[in-house]
Amino acid sequence: MDIKEILSKVDHTLLRPEATWNQIKNICDEGIKYNTASVCIPPSFVKQAAEYVDGKIAICTVIGFPNGYNTTEVKCYEAQSAVKDGASEIDMVINIGWVKEEKWGEIFNEINKVKDSCNGKLLKVIIETCLLTDKEIEKMSEIVSLSKADYIKTSTGFSTEGATFHSVKLFADNVFNNTKIKAAGGISSLEDAEKFIELGADRLGTSRIVKIAKEKEENQ
Repeated sequence: MDIKEILSKVDHTLLRPEATWNQIKNICDEGIKYNTASVCIPPSFVKQAAEYVDGKIAICTVIGFPNGYNTTEVKCYEAQSAVKDGASEIDMVINIGWVKEEKWGEIFNEINKVKDSCNGKLLKVIIETCLLTDKEIEKMSEIVSLSKADYIKTSTGFSTEGATFHSVKLFADNVFNNTKIKAAGGISSLEDAEKFIELGADRLGTSRIVKIAKEKEENQ
C-alpha cells in the first residue's frame, strides 16, 4: 500500500498534556504537508489551530477524555464548544463503567446526545477496548452502529493498551449501518498501519506515520 494512501487515513495526533502551541502548530504544518485526514489535538488549542490552518486540514479534538466518566451534560457542552471553536471531528470517550454495569440504554442515549451537540460534524466513539471483554466490544459495536455516531474507535492511547488487530477485527465483524472504524494507540510502523486498514480501519490515530514519511523523505 502506498504511503500516501496510508497518510490519507491518518488523524495526525498530539494529545500529550504537556503539548505547547509550537508543537501543535508543527503538527498542523505536517498534517497539511502530508495530506493527513485531520490533526487530532487538545480542545484548548482548537480555536487557535482552526484559525491557523484556515480550512487547509480538518481539526479533530477529544471530549470526555481520557477517562470517559464526565457527565453527559459536560460532554455535550465540550462538543458544542469544540465545534464552535472550529473542530470538524469529535472523538468522545464512553462511560466505561456503564459498560461494566450493562447500562446499554444510557450509553446509547449519551452517544446520540453528544452527536446532536456536534451540529452535523463527525463523531467518533472511543470505547477503550483494552478495558473491555470481547463480548463487551461486540455489544458496543452494535450500540455504536445503531446510534447516530459515525465511527467506533479503539483507544485513547492513555490506558493499558492501544489498538490491536484482534479488537479491530472484532469491530469489522460486528459493525453495521456503514459505521466506520478508527484504530488508535501504539501504531508505530507502516506494516501495522497497513494491516489495520486491511482489517477494516478507515482511520488511524497516530503521530508515527508522518514521522516515517519524513524520515523516508530525508533519506531519498
